[in-house]
Order: sequence, then C-alpha cells, then structure tokens
Amino acid sequence: MKDIGVGLIGSGFMGKCHAMAWRSVGGVFAAAGRPKLAHLAEVNAEFAQDRATEFGFEKGSGDWRAVIADPKVDVVSLTAPNQFHAEIALAALAAGKHLWCEKPMAPSFAEAEAMAEAAKNSGKVVALGYNYIQSPAIRQIGALLTENRIGVVNHLRIEMDEDFMADPEIPFNWKHDAKSGYGALDDFAVHPLSLVSVLFGRVARVVCDMAKPHAERTTADGQRRAVETWDIANVLMRLESGLSATLQVNRSAWGRKGRISAQIFGSKGTILFDQERFNEFQLYLTADRPAEQGFRTVLTGPQHEPYAAFIPAPGHGLGFNELKIIECRELIARIRGEAGTRLIGFDEGLEIERTVHAMALSFQEGGWVNVR
Repeated sequence: MKDIGVGLIGSGFMGKCHAMAWRSVGGVFAAAGRPKLAHLAEVNAEFAQDRATEFGFEKGSGDWRAVIADPKVDVVSLTAPNQFHAEIALAALAAGKHLWCEKPMAPSFAEAEAMAEAAKNSGKVVALGYNYIQSPAIRQIGALLTENRIGVVNHLRIEMDEDFMADPEIPFNWKHDAKSGYGALDDFAVHPLSLVSVLFGRVARVVCDMAKPHAERTTADGQRRAVETWDIANVLMRLESGLSATLQVNRSAWGRKGRISAQIFGSKGTILFDQERFNEFQLYLTADRPAEQGFRTVLTGPQHEPYAAFIPAPGHGLGFNELKIIECRELIARIRGEAGTRLIGFDEGLEIERTVHAMALSFQEGGWVNVR
C-alpha cells in the first residue's frame, strides 16, 4: 500500500508529539511504511510555515481547512484546543479523511455524539489520543488480569495528579474558560478512565465532588477573571461488572508531574502502577510462600510487547513519546485493515465522555447518577 499522507492541525505540545510519532514510526515498526508529512495548519500562515519547516512538513497554512482539502492528506492529526475538535473533526470526516484526534472528543456531549455518528457514517478510521493504554506495563497488567493471577478483582483505586495549575499566579488561559470543558474531569481524568475502559469495561454509576482551589486568575490585560473550570474531582464509581472503584484527579497538586496511579486489589493479590515510573509495576501474590510474600517490582523489557521494537535491553525504559509512536503504529495498522489493533475509537471514546458528563451532572445534582 502507498505511504500515508499526513496533515497536522495544531503544533503545540501534542502537535509536536504527533509530528515526532509520524516521523519515527517507520523506523521503529518497518511495516508502518514511511508516512509523508504533507501539510500543517496553525493560527497564521507565517507561524504555520515556520512549524512546517521545523517539523518536516512539505508546507504550512494559516487555515486548517486547507489541510483537510489537500488531496495529499489521507489522515488528519487533530491537536487543536478542545473547543475546536468537533468542527474540525466533522469537516475532516466529511472530506473522507482518517482522523487521529487528541482527547477529549469535545466539551459538550452533543458534539461528541455528532462526532461518533459522523465517524460511523464515514467508514473512516478514527482514534483518540489515549497513548497510556499502549504502555508495555499496562498491557502486561491486562494479561495478568486476563490470566486471573490476582484472582477476582474486588476494588480499584485510580488517580491522576499534575501541578501545572498549582501556582495561583498562572495567568488565566483557555483551560480556565468553560468553553474548554469542566476542567480536570475532561482535561485529563479521561486518561485514567481510558485505563478503566481497556482493563475493566464500562462505568455504570458515579457520584462526584469537584473543587476549585483558585477562584480567580489574572488575564493578559491585567484584569481579574473568575476561573470557570474545576481543578480537582473526587469520584466514587460502580462499574457495570459490579466492581467498586474510586477516581481522584487534581491538576493543582504541587510536586506531581505526570502521575496516574492505579491500585488493583484482588482475592489472590494486588497490582500497583504509577505513571511517573511507568517502566515498572508492583505485583503481590498470595500464591507465594508466606515467608516470602511481598511486593515485587517488575521492570519492563523485550518480553513486554512492543518494548522490543525500540530497544533489546530490559530495564532501559520507554517514554511518553514512544507511547505515541506505538499509538501511531496501531492507527496505521487499523487503516490498513489489520486485525487486533489496540486503539480507543470514537465509539469507545463516547463512553468515556458519557462517564465524564455523568460525573459533572452528579456534582451539580449532589447525588448518584447512572451513566446510561
């Protein structure tokens, strides 16, 4: 098959991650071919051309519509701010492009539903940017659960913490505007929810409380403006399987840089995982002799797929961008019709969005809410 032509809309933090993944995927996974970086869009033509040159794209445009209209573009990487996802995604799908969209799908559930319906009608491949599910450690944890190594899972505690909103002097930005969504819930709680989705299935019921540690911030023109989003959320969850679970997220947690922590308790053992040390996990098994029972640290290595594609030596570790490369490989494989790919598409993503909106509704109403 011909090499895939790539269009990138947005060139910030995640845009650069996508560009690096597209450039590197063929060198790591030969079957992925060599994607052609065709067209990049940014807020104006000059900036777009600068970024296109920097990232290795053939050309840049100051209008995202030009990327979608470009016949050289087969797949669109969408990394613009959340509030623009729906409009751009719908246009890309209508133009017959495959789509790699960063999470969350959109600030409103109606927009997310429209995106999922459009994807279904288009027949194109769509993927959401949930790269943490690609981790070799998470894949191995999933295998342990499938093998029933820790018995029947009876409780899950999952958390995500970062400190990029901890400083009260950070100026008001788009993530403080209600147009971007609820805040920590849809900004990054969706990441631990993606792990819940692939490891345990759907959430059935939730009760949620949210908090706002900094009620106001200073705008670029020196005015004080009310913060419209919530940096902290605490959630009790009951999964469709009956599993009891908790979710806690905080983007104002000093000292936490990229922490997704999962504690999985079973009838025959426990699994611990922390994203800040995501090349390892801890395993406790009651099958061990009592005198030797304790948490063992399992370091990822070539035996944990697809680690070996990057490096043949165990314990050296992968990073965030390697997970993006794996995600890119999975997307290309699905576009080419290969079976067994590991992605969260718009259908699965819509269930995560549905869960987030149920949590927000629970906070507003002050009680338990059914997700469906």
